[in-house]
Amino acid sequence: MPVASVGDEETATLELTQERIDEFAALTGDDNPLHVDADYAGNGLFGGRVAHGALTASVVSAALAALPGDIVYLSQHLDFENPVRPGETVSATATVTEDLGDDRLAVEVRAETDRTVLSGTTTVLSLPHE
Repeated sequence: MPVASVGDEETATLELTQERIDEFAALTGDDNPLHVDADYAGNGLFGGRVAHGALTASVVSAALAALPGDIVYLSQHLDFENPVRPGETVSATATVTEDLGDDRLAVEVRAETDRTVLSGTTTVLSLPHE
């Protein structure tokens, strides 16, 4: 089976409903009221509930997983540029930009709704699927 190589690109999409945000809060224990309390969040920094940054970043993981071969996350750097509100759909794209040798690849990532919400880079291993 082929492995990922420079130029490969994959996209994953997820609607971040309030139900998914609440489930993520329950799963992780991150019950920050900016995510789960409408009254509190309405008076907060963003003027309403927002999705967890890590939940938004999980869509990046799905895009990476769609690349050819077995993909293993080694590191990531992400900048969270804009909040994601309940009901918005996030599309994340992973583009392989450099072969670092030893099966390691540099990958640019970005996630968007109607605006960029996350950008960054990851380093992955790309191994043949057995």
